[in-house]
Parts: sequence; C-alpha cells; structure tokens
Amino acid sequence: MVAYLVALVIAIGFGVPVAVLSGAIGQGKAASAALEGIARQPEAAGRIQTAMIIGLALIESLVIYALLISLILLFLGVPSAKEIIDTLSKK
Repeated sequence: MVAYLVALVIAIGFGVPVAVLSGAIGQGKAASAALEGIARQPEAAGRIQTAMIIGLALIESLVIYALLISLILLFLGVPSAKEIIDTLSKK
C-alpha cells in the first residue's frame, strides 16, 4: 500500500514536467521538419504549414491533458491508506 501512495505522489510531481519536455521536443521536431519541407518545396508552404499547425495543436492538447490530470490528482488529494484498505476489503 505504501508503494502505491509513493508512486501516486511521484506521478503527480513528475507528470507535468515530463509531458512538457516531451511536448517541447515533439513541437521542435515538427517545426524543424516543416521548415525543411518548406525550404525544399516553397510552393507547398500553405499545405505544410496547415498540417504543422494541426500537429502542434494536437501535441499541445496532450500537455494540457497531463496538466489537467495532475491538477485533478492534486486537488482531489491522494487517498489515505485507510480509504484504500477499506475499498479493497469491500471487494
């Protein structure tokens, strides 16, 4: 039981930073690839830019979901060991 609580607290503390770093790396790679594509084919710049913006929005939404889940866990609180034991003993 203690391991569960420790894992939950660690997940809350590291969830958002890991999501932000991963999102930043993904956005950097997407922008780099889009600029490379535009440099090679300037006539396709509009289509490449549109696809890039949609991709960046999807990447950013994943970061926002991670923030939302972390805030839910933070404000709803970590369940006490007694609550967990009571829940498990009812099954």
